[in-house]
Amino acid sequence: MVSRNYLMNIDCELCTGCRRCAEVCPLNAIEGEQDAPQFINSERCVLCGQCVQICSAYASAFDESLTPRAIKLRERGMLETVKEPLFAAYNVGHALQVKEALASSELYKVVQCAPAVRVSLAEEFGFPYGSLTPGKMAAALRRLGFDRVYDTNFGADLTIMEEGNELVKRITEGKDLPMFTSCCPAWVNYAEQEYPELLHHLSSCKSPQQMSGVIFKTYGAKIDTMDPAKILSAAIMPCTCKQFECTREEMADSGYRDVDVVLTTRELAQLIKDKGIDFANLPDEAFDLPLGNYSGAGAIFGTTGGVMEAALRTCYELITKEKAPRIELNFVRSGEGIKTAMVRAGELELRVAVVSGLKNAAKILEDVKAGRCQYHFIEVMTCPGGCINGGGQPKFLLPEYREEAVRSRKASIYEHDSRLKIRKSHENPDIQKLYEEFLGEPLGHQSHHLLHTEYVARKGQN
Repeated sequence: MVSRNYLMNIDCELCTGCRRCAEVCPLNAIEGEQDAPQFINSERCVLCGQCVQICSAYASAFDESLTPRAIKLRERGMLETVKEPLFAAYNVGHALQVKEALASSELYKVVQCAPAVRVSLAEEFGFPYGSLTPGKMAAALRRLGFDRVYDTNFGADLTIMEEGNELVKRITEGKDLPMFTSCCPAWVNYAEQEYPELLHHLSSCKSPQQMSGVIFKTYGAKIDTMDPAKILSAAIMPCTCKQFECTREEMADSGYRDVDVVLTTRELAQLIKDKGIDFANLPDEAFDLPLGNYSGAGAIFGTTGGVMEAALRTCYELITKEKAPRIELNFVRSGEGIKTAMVRAGELELRVAVVSGLKNAAKILEDVKAGRCQYHFIEVMTCPGGCINGGGQPKFLLPEYREEAVRSRKASIYEHDSRLKIRKSHENPDIQKLYEEFLGEPLGHQSHHLLHTEYVARKGQN
């Protein structure tokens, strides 16, 4: 497993001690005196990257006393062609590693893209906030040299199949309720560090990124008649913690690392610019099938409340055996804070909660510990607003720009969902085919082995 000390850093040469990073850190993991360089307490940090997003202290081109820019770029895993300012708070990237791998003729390069990336990537090329460009993104990835361009949204649909059935099973058995979502790796880190006694309340489902990765190197390898040992499985994510998640020891059920490397949205933009690709004028291209096909439910995973809404669209029908009366579940679409709701599914009053921003999670967790939590299902997203506001997304210097961007990205995600013909995960025909040909059934032997995981107490580890 990669050390957290390695992934998230504050450059003491550049840090001015403004402590804006400390204000947004959900776990008070940033320590130091006002007006003095800060440092990250790796035992508390969950790698959400909000410090990276908020940091406004950067290297001046006129300060000759600083370590040369070329050295800093290498230390940060950044391409030498990057022109953007170098800020004090940063995460170590993998663009150099991916660029080298893309040039190799020995590897079969497969990539997946998270739902939040397609509504933010274009901002790096001058498009308005929230511009939806999945077609240009797919085209750019092919021009970078990827052999298969798949979609994390497919993995999101797969997650709902497993997670929805897991929830129904827990409710039926009256066991380990409430069930928490498990797709946000920073939230999982937090639970493992701070509330290890409650880990049995987390869904055992891997995240969409990791479900996709294990399917690429098993079912996908068979489709393409490829040796999985030669597959490079890359993921484009809006999240800095996804870089840590893919290195977890248990994320290798394919027999290999299920996901080999993760790039942030910013890093993908840097690779596209490094290659000289004219993103604005690229034609729209489709994702490769079958592992690039997705429903509207998969698409809304990128925003707070999206996982809950996607799950409810399927769970209602699993419980009642009837069509859901409506698709848009506005009552779980949330901003920062805690939002609760009751959904009637037949005779069951399904009580749910959506937690946006990790600072808000402790109250519910303390209620669970005290035995006074009445919810069946709880979604937790570390970053306020969800993945659209992740630590790996395009950066802003002014808070008002960020607020506008998050609003626009959220609206774009829901607009995308509304335009898709298939809007429920269980109605995705390629998900159905995956179960028929390979997995068997949700929560079955094969799916449990490949798509589920276990959690361990990590307090004191880095």
